[in-house]
Amino acid sequence: MGGRKKRGLMNVDEAVEFFKNIILEKPYLPLLIPLIFILWAIEKWFFSLSNWVPLVLAVWATIQYGNYQRQMVVEDLNKKWKRVVLSTSPITPLEHCEWLNKLLMEIWSNFMNPKLSLRFQSIVEEKVELLEFSLGSSPPCLGLQGTRWSTSGDQRVMRLGFDWDTTDISIMLLAKVAKPFFGTARIVVNSLHIKGDLLLMPILDGKAILYSFISTPEVRITVAFGSGGSQSLPATELPGVSSWLVKLLNDTLAKTMIEPRRQCFSLPAVDLRKKVVGGIIYVTVTSASKLSRSSLRGSPSRRQPSLTVDSLQEHFDDKDLQTFVEVELGELTRRTDVRPGSSPQWDSTFNMVLHDNTGTVRFHLYECTPGSVKYDYLASCEIKMKYVTDDSTIFWAIGPDSGVIARHSEFCGKEVEMVLPFEGVHAGQLAVRLVVKEWQFSDGSLSFNNLRVSSQSSLSGSSNFLSKTGRKINVTVVEGKDLVSKDKCGKCNPYVKLQYGKVLQKTKTAHSSNPCWNQKFEFDEIGGGEYLKIKCYSEEVFGDDSIGSARISLEGLVEGSVRDVWIPLEKANSGELRIQIEAVSIDDYEGARSSAYPSNGWIELVLVEARDLVAADLRGTSDPYVRVQYGNLKRRTKVMYKTLNPQWHQTLEFPDDGSPLELHVKDHNALLPTSSIGDCVVEYQRLTPNEMADKWIPLQGVKRGEIHVLVTRKVPELQKRPSLDPEPSLTKAHQISSQMKQMMIRLKSLIEDSNLEGISTPLSELETLQDMQEEYMLQLETEQMLLLNKIKELGQEILNSSPSLSRRSSGS
Repeated sequence: MGGRKKRGLMNVDEAVEFFKNIILEKPYLPLLIPLIFILWAIEKWFFSLSNWVPLVLAVWATIQYGNYQRQMVVEDLNKKWKRVVLSTSPITPLEHCEWLNKLLMEIWSNFMNPKLSLRFQSIVEEKVELLEFSLGSSPPCLGLQGTRWSTSGDQRVMRLGFDWDTTDISIMLLAKVAKPFFGTARIVVNSLHIKGDLLLMPILDGKAILYSFISTPEVRITVAFGSGGSQSLPATELPGVSSWLVKLLNDTLAKTMIEPRRQCFSLPAVDLRKKVVGGIIYVTVTSASKLSRSSLRGSPSRRQPSLTVDSLQEHFDDKDLQTFVEVELGELTRRTDVRPGSSPQWDSTFNMVLHDNTGTVRFHLYECTPGSVKYDYLASCEIKMKYVTDDSTIFWAIGPDSGVIARHSEFCGKEVEMVLPFEGVHAGQLAVRLVVKEWQFSDGSLSFNNLRVSSQSSLSGSSNFLSKTGRKINVTVVEGKDLVSKDKCGKCNPYVKLQYGKVLQKTKTAHSSNPCWNQKFEFDEIGGGEYLKIKCYSEEVFGDDSIGSARISLEGLVEGSVRDVWIPLEKANSGELRIQIEAVSIDDYEGARSSAYPSNGWIELVLVEARDLVAADLRGTSDPYVRVQYGNLKRRTKVMYKTLNPQWHQTLEFPDDGSPLELHVKDHNALLPTSSIGDCVVEYQRLTPNEMADKWIPLQGVKRGEIHVLVTRKVPELQKRPSLDPEPSLTKAHQISSQMKQMMIRLKSLIEDSNLEGISTPLSELETLQDMQEEYMLQLETEQMLLLNKIKELGQEILNSSPSLSRRSSGS
């Protein structure tokens, strides 16, 4: 019993000790237990607490929501306060960036050096001939003294030190040596020192970064001469070379990336890995505002001196200003019309061509002096643009107070509007609009209207065109428009020269500022990104005048697809040429040529009549005849005297060798030289063999006139074939389909150019093609019925010739 009492006392003591420990750890527990009993008593004898629970929860939610609202207000005030601090504080404290230099050292050799070497090489090659280019293994040091951030308005700017001192670069260039030395010398740059301060500006919500030097950096270059490797001949042997290279580098930097000139580094979310070889941009000069003669002419940064300066002009009112804008992209220039006033309106749109993935569109403002052919340069501004690998385009320009104006076009066809201040002056703004119509890629695909179009699809992701060797390039010079001659009389006799590699071709001479040639030329394709060079001339008596030039990249041509483009002429104020380009493999080319031009065939041409010819004689008539030129062969018709609607009904024949068939309508004169009253080319290459084509062809180079011809490609062996031969039908089907495609492309170009007057002609031609297509379908149905009847007759003949088969058929 005594033991049980002791154990009971020990349990009570342990329980008391346990509760004491709980009270020490949880001092609020003694209060909680009575509170529970009180709440139980109230619930038991007075009223139920469950009715108060929703009210308590509602009060708690209201308090929590009020706390959240106060927190949001505090955060908003903090953000506003930070903006005030950033806008009022000139610079932020220095921030150390040793981590950036360590990261740059890790990625320089394998990533940064190859990319920057290719980039700088393309820039330097525009000035000198490079033999070798490598930036070495030592990267530049960034921010050795720390970095600083500053804010100007809404634009954040980071200031970063740049120090590059390297002795392991390898740059070898070839330069001509002036007197008293002769020949060329290999110059090797073996050390380079560039020191300055960089500015980095994030734009478009972090989609890109603009970078530039604050001022001209300190540059030192050490050179040697020889063949590379170990150089023992110091640069002092030819003095001035090092200073020339320093000046060359400083001039390049001043034009490209010294404030306020800036370069752009894009940060796309997606990289489509497409190489751009060119693009088409529509530039619209809308208007200018706040033009002031005194402010514009007082600018110290004018590009060139005034050509005509009259002191009395300064007293005229700004409303008397007569201004125009010259738009420049590379060597391509276009001008607006002259408009009066301090806020002129132009609304002039120009078709511009870009030959790279970047470009600079410059706008130069000029004043026309009344009564003078000269003009004064006033001011200029520029917009830079760059293709981004996510298939978008970035535009940026210098804004007010050397700020930044940036726009982003997510896809081709999206219009971008910008209002630019004129550089170096305190007055004047220019409003412009830009639209990238298409980007052209090296694999032959195009990007326009938010779509990437390729002539052939590729499942593997690579292009489907063959190697650039072993193919033919067919170039058709179709037509031109708005060509301007330098002749004082305003006459224009244009022709076009094409150069591809070392091969030169020339079109015939037209006699209109809107000529139509439709001449096709063939070239052997050349690898290495060779351009097709185009030069347009006006034929004159004392020497031909150049009226513009252009170049077209032939990279990425896909077989079976015709590239139809309007090319604006460079080095001219106006003028465009329509060019069609097609790539053909050698096998297809030889097969098409052998089928189109059989060796034992000939061309039969019937010159029927002409109508509505121009009057070449003073008495209002002409004495027309036709001179036909087919390759080296020349034929002519008889002369029809004193008529504008002659009838010849004369048949001529030529061996079918594929030469152009040209008709020259002449006016016969007994004493004076003959005069031309029109030319044309008869297209016969795609005609169905042994099928006559009846054509009325308009004459080129004159205001009116048509000639009526009948042309047939005679092929003797095909005349003996059965009438059910499918070859002519297939040829005609491809012909109609190709003509309808070309007509749709022409309609599209006319609609884009808003040329409503020129739409009626292709629409009527399209209706004619549709009628031909319906006739062709009826012909096919007839041939199908004849073929079925022929098969039925052959089957009946087989049954009749075999007695066993006839008995089986009768028995069944």
